[in-house]
Amino acid sequence: MRSPYLFLFAFILIVASTRTEAQQAQGTLVVEVHSGLRPVEQAEVIAGDRVAISDERGEAVLQLPAGDVDVTIQRYGLKSQVIRVSIVESTTSRVTVELEAEAVIKEEITVTATRAEVRIEDVPLRVEVVNQEEIEEKALMTPGDIAMLLNETSGLRVQVTSPSLGAANVRVQGLRGRYTQLLADGLPLYGGQTGAIGLLQIPPLDLGQVEVIKGVASAFYGSSALGGVINLISRRAKVQEREFLLNRTSRGGTDGVFWLAEPLQERWRYTMLGGAHIQESQDIDRDGWADMPGYRRVVLRPRFFWDDGSGRSVFATIGGMVEDREGGTIGDARAPDGQRFPEELRTRRLDGGVVGRFAAGQKIVSLRGSVMTQRHRHRFGQVVEHDRHETLFGEAAISGTNADHTWTLGSALQADLYRARELSRFNYTYTVPAIFAQDEYSFGSRLTLSGSGRVDFHSDYGTFLNPRISALIRLPKQWTARFSTGTGVFAPTPFTEETEAVGLSRLLPLSNLKAERAWSASADLGWSTSRVELNGSLFGSVIRNAIMLRPVAPDGGLQIFNAGGPSRTMGSELLARFRAGDFGLVLTHTFVHSTEIDPLEPERRLVPLTPQNTAGLVGTWEKEGRSRIGIELFYTGKQRLDNNPFREESRPYWVIGMLVERRVGFVRLFLNAENITNIRQTRYDPLVRRNRHFDGSWTVDAWAPLEGRVINGGLRISF
Repeated sequence: MRSPYLFLFAFILIVASTRTEAQQAQGTLVVEVHSGLRPVEQAEVIAGDRVAISDERGEAVLQLPAGDVDVTIQRYGLKSQVIRVSIVESTTSRVTVELEAEAVIKEEITVTATRAEVRIEDVPLRVEVVNQEEIEEKALMTPGDIAMLLNETSGLRVQVTSPSLGAANVRVQGLRGRYTQLLADGLPLYGGQTGAIGLLQIPPLDLGQVEVIKGVASAFYGSSALGGVINLISRRAKVQEREFLLNRTSRGGTDGVFWLAEPLQERWRYTMLGGAHIQESQDIDRDGWADMPGYRRVVLRPRFFWDDGSGRSVFATIGGMVEDREGGTIGDARAPDGQRFPEELRTRRLDGGVVGRFAAGQKIVSLRGSVMTQRHRHRFGQVVEHDRHETLFGEAAISGTNADHTWTLGSALQADLYRARELSRFNYTYTVPAIFAQDEYSFGSRLTLSGSGRVDFHSDYGTFLNPRISALIRLPKQWTARFSTGTGVFAPTPFTEETEAVGLSRLLPLSNLKAERAWSASADLGWSTSRVELNGSLFGSVIRNAIMLRPVAPDGGLQIFNAGGPSRTMGSELLARFRAGDFGLVLTHTFVHSTEIDPLEPERRLVPLTPQNTAGLVGTWEKEGRSRIGIELFYTGKQRLDNNPFREESRPYWVIGMLVERRVGFVRLFLNAENITNIRQTRYDPLVRRNRHFDGSWTVDAWAPLEGRVINGGLRISF
């Protein structure tokens, strides 16, 4: 009964305060905010405790007491300005303020992973972007792949799934790597379910930025994006550019990569990426088993761009990759059973894709399509498996803006095919037509809501509806808050982290499986100025019908089944960036608590190989166009280990790295040292088991670096 009286009391106070203000002599102030002769939207105009936000005309209106008042005008990316204004009773005063551009930590970035090409500051769903400057830095450290680039991004962890072949996938906020969808310019050029080798076959030299959506993203990209999306955006260039990078490592690795950009005609241009990468097998602990697999890889990818400058554009790409990878026992060395156990993987991939955007009145029509075919030859000791993966994708969408709405409607079709020569019982063809819709609505300048939904009609597992709702709240003093929640689905396949490492020969046919279903939610709070950016996140997810692997007696076969209870993950992320002149500092911390049902016992356990705490500290000094020095420290906390005969829990460890770069004319010389303190898992325990695991593997899981200290250096030539 007290509640109504409280509301009545609050109402009386509000009315009383309103009357008091009305009795004071007041005037109206209209501030017009411009920059470069253009109106500035969403600038904060502050006078005492009163705040107004400029509209699309750059105007902000305040009711202020008569007299002199100091007014502050500020907008991210522009220099703040303070003016003194005299307010006259019952009079409207107008002032015009010109704000100058100011260098900030991150330039204005447009993101595409959410389908609406808008500035990253205006996206209700938080999208993290790795910009080209960071990509170029990582390209000097590992020119042959994007594994380090992703592993050093907050909330992402590249997990080695097969120490013998170096295979790895990327876990997003603690979720299994198979749930992560890897795209190239919004296209599944690496397949509907990216294999565990995929990350290690993509050179970063031709990337312009990397967009990361964390958490369930099925509302955007269907049943392959249960854990998140990593969208690799290709590098654009409007003028002629030519680069060549040569790199050599202390562990017998060599990389040669070139990137060309040429304008063909007034509206046409193209880029070309090519590379050759060689790594010698390394037995660092001298036990006869390869701690670093050897490989030989060649990559070629041309891209073509057409833009008529009036809203019509076409992007087309074709790519080819050939790789031979080998690990396991080296030479005449033997496994503990006295037999040689070589492991090999031969990969041949060809892909192509097209993206078109066309203006149709006030609307935009977009068309996307791609095809990928990939062949493998696996060898696990005496067992050889041949297979073929194919993915076909097509999408048509129309988008527009009406009043405060930005909407998208579309349909898509994706087909995933798998054919195994020796193990045809696992052959499948999944066909998934879909329809989707998205709408963003702005309630003034403070609140933007986004709703999206997708219906997938899976040929084998039925119909799934996956919605997602997100909100962006612009708070005073440059604070922003984001909230998002959504559901997702993942169709079972024979490929898990375990089966990709050991093959399918021991696996029983799939039967009576349900699609994995997920729900996730996140909340973010951020603040930024021209020199500082802070962001904190809370996240959580629940996966039902999670796919797991278990042994089946008495023949020792393996079975994929749905877990008897949900997998639960919760955690937090903290990010802080500082920039002062030539110096920059980035601090990150991620906490993850993830549990699942034990596949062998009816009890809940911590998810293996998921450290609860990881942290990073990256400091850089850069004299633009001349020199760069970077120092990195990364901490990995304890991890629960699964079926490891040597220990049940890993040791925590720090990895320290340092990069030095110097430009001499058109040549950039670089020297990089990774893992300076030589942290190596085999310094604590053997990598090879005394007896084969029930899944057929000879090695334990990798919970720390296997390669130890690595020094690499080379040159990057622009001509």
